[in-house]
Amino acid sequence: MTDERRHDDRRHQERRIGDRRSGSEGVRIYILPGWVRAWHWTNAILILTMIVTGFSLHYADAKIPVVEFSLAVRIHNTAGVLLVALWSFFVIANAVTGNWWQFVPKPPGILERCIKQTRYYMWGVFKGEHEPYPVTPEENFNALQAITYWFMIYIVMPLLVLTGLIFLYPQYAPKEMFGVDGLFPIAVVHYVCATIVATFIVAHVYLCTFGKKISTTFKTMITGWHEH
Repeated sequence: MTDERRHDDRRHQERRIGDRRSGSEGVRIYILPGWVRAWHWTNAILILTMIVTGFSLHYADAKIPVVEFSLAVRIHNTAGVLLVALWSFFVIANAVTGNWWQFVPKPPGILERCIKQTRYYMWGVFKGEHEPYPVTPEENFNALQAITYWFMIYIVMPLLVLTGLIFLYPQYAPKEMFGVDGLFPIAVVHYVCATIVATFIVAHVYLCTFGKKISTTFKTMITGWHEH
């Protein structure tokens, strides 16, 4: 029997045992401490604020402003500074508490598990199939989630934060990059990262409806208890 098959069998056995113990109410697991939940909602508010004000800045039109330009600048800058502080807090807290380990996909068979999870998201869930890799206290995220969250937190967000700080303090930007004004490539990277974040939020909210009920995953981020 392959390591991947043993991994799947162990997870399905854990799920069956949990179902027998908890009956029709399902399995409840406490996975999110209060500091993670507080960070999540504060982070969501700040990012949504920056998306709205950033849209107003990027597509400014005096006739149909989403947020008046000068006000959008002040709000965007303030939210950006707060986001830098919040992101720094999360990275440090992740390291200190050991929560960073949840964002590392666990072997064996990471690629195969990502493919299987993608298939479930695209087809299986609509056919009533069981979640292939349900949440456990040891692994809060499936391999696909872990890779995606790691990419967002440790690659996209640092780039977004760094380019945003350079915009806030343009005197530190290079005068020229790749033969063009130094701020232009930074603007492109900032815009691409912001677009990735906005796309991630839409996908994230949509996939959160795949719980036991549509509201189940959202309740988890409020109470800390996951149910499946």
